[in-house]
Amino acid sequence: MRDSNTRLGVTLMTVTMAIFAIQDVVSRHLADEYNVWMVVMVRYWFFGGFALTIAARRAGGLRNAAHSAQPWVQAFRGALLVAEICVMIVAFIYLGLVEAHAIFACYPLLVAALSGPVLGESVGWRRWAAIGVGFIGILVILQPGSGVFEFEALIALCAAIMFALYTLLTRHVARDDTSATSFFYTGTVGALAITPIGLFFWEQMTMPDWGLMALLCVSGATGHYMLIKVYEAAEASAVQPFAYLQLVFASAAGVFILGETIRPEVVIGVLIVVSAGLFTLWRERVVVRR
Repeated sequence: MRDSNTRLGVTLMTVTMAIFAIQDVVSRHLADEYNVWMVVMVRYWFFGGFALTIAARRAGGLRNAAHSAQPWVQAFRGALLVAEICVMIVAFIYLGLVEAHAIFACYPLLVAALSGPVLGESVGWRRWAAIGVGFIGILVILQPGSGVFEFEALIALCAAIMFALYTLLTRHVARDDTSATSFFYTGTVGALAITPIGLFFWEQMTMPDWGLMALLCVSGATGHYMLIKVYEAAEASAVQPFAYLQLVFASAAGVFILGETIRPEVVIGVLIVVSAGLFTLWRERVVVRR
């Protein structure tokens, strides 16, 4: 039964990463035409409403979903994620999907590196070595000191740091709160945080772009809901490596839909980063089992 659940979890994770890649393409297009804050705000209105609907249909309703042992941490998580999404979309604009995701792929290494100071977890020398190797891969991608280096690449690195912190805080609150509570705060707080800024930068949209906005909203909510189902179906350690498929799908979309190119240095750097990330995930699984 567990093997069957793992296969289901892997299948769902693969589909989820494909959905997120579609979401990234649409986000890039809309952000090219309109203000990022407004695009993310409309997306979060739908996401917040979706989170409220899911919470209301669960046992205990909204009151139970909103009950948290750490409400301020949950609120900070929600605000941090919506800020990270804005930063990442800006990275899409300046770098394109391929290079932005290539740099963002280092976030599991950041999670491993920060798990000690943030969560008090022990990180052994093997994982520290993998983290060091992974950041060599990032340097290969960025090529600091060369004419190829772009300061805009630091935007994607900032997004990776923010998402790593969000991931760690999600693991922290999971010690006391349910996944339903975390999902509720992610959607509602994010919508509340982005709305004042998004309204200030409101722009009129064309009807075709409203159609794309609807696709963005539906894909975002569907992706997050499926991610919950992924972790309900299988252990996180078994399915987490397949989250790297978003890099594959997004890069393919960047090349075939947006006409982007892939530098050889990016391919080499990504292989180093992903290999190091997969090793840290494997070592974490080994340590947890012990």
